[in-house]
Amino acid sequence: MKPVAEGDRIVVNIHEAEFETYINRDGEADGFALQLDRSVRLGTGFHVYKMEPGYTTIPHEHGHDEHFLIISGDVTDNDGTVYREGDLVLMKAGTQHCSYTENGCVIAVYIQPGEDAFKPV
Repeated sequence: MKPVAEGDRIVVNIHEAEFETYINRDGEADGFALQLDRSVRLGTGFHVYKMEPGYTTIPHEHGHDEHFLIISGDVTDNDGTVYREGDLVLMKAGTQHCSYTENGCVIAVYIQPGEDAFKPV
């Protein structure tokens, strides 16, 4: 087996890396994202999403399935469903929701890239 070539591996620590402000399609700030693959739009593909305590996301609909894992903190969806550290969630395409965090959270997310990945509702 040959060694990994220079430039073929990117490693960052989510506790030390600088997150970018995530800007939705309407130009509004909507949390913070850390994403290594910049060949796709920020907030799609695999990324880490961070919400500060007391934050509510902008209501949106997904054009593709959304998979996420709560790494730390808590998240409550608009229907009252609470997700806690360790919860692995699949939200099907077409799902409309917004999420609130009382204590702040860090979430690992995968959303298939594409123009219709999500839209505000």
